[in-house]
Amino acid sequence: MKIKLLEVKEAKGEKIITAEDIFKIMPTEARADRECLWAIHLNTRNKIIEKELVAMGTVNSCPVHPRETFKKAIMNGSVGIIVVHNHPSGENTPSEDDITLWKRLVEAGKILGIPVMDFIIITWNGYYSLQSELSH
Repeated sequence: MKIKLLEVKEAKGEKIITAEDIFKIMPTEARADRECLWAIHLNTRNKIIEKELVAMGTVNSCPVHPRETFKKAIMNGSVGIIVVHNHPSGENTPSEDDITLWKRLVEAGKILGIPVMDFIIITWNGYYSLQSELSH
């Protein structure tokens, strides 16, 4: 009998310490002409395993479900994710829908044991970190 094990995806990306680190590595995504949502998969040392486009919407909305957000995080063996969402308007303040989604993803992450380490909104002119706002 052979036992086949899955290979762990090796982290080849940058180490993420702050929301600004995310903003710096996603300048093209920050300028997208429609709302998108990415999951940044991290290993135990906060190094990027994968930057995944989870959902793409319209100019002012992006439907997202926790199922899709965490699918590859489970497959990658991610110990945490950072959710990144853009606003084409240039306004980086979270909407009520953004806050509702963030809370929903945090709850799903708790159940799965894969915490949402931050929810960052990026625009062409700056970023907003929900985690930073909560810690102040």
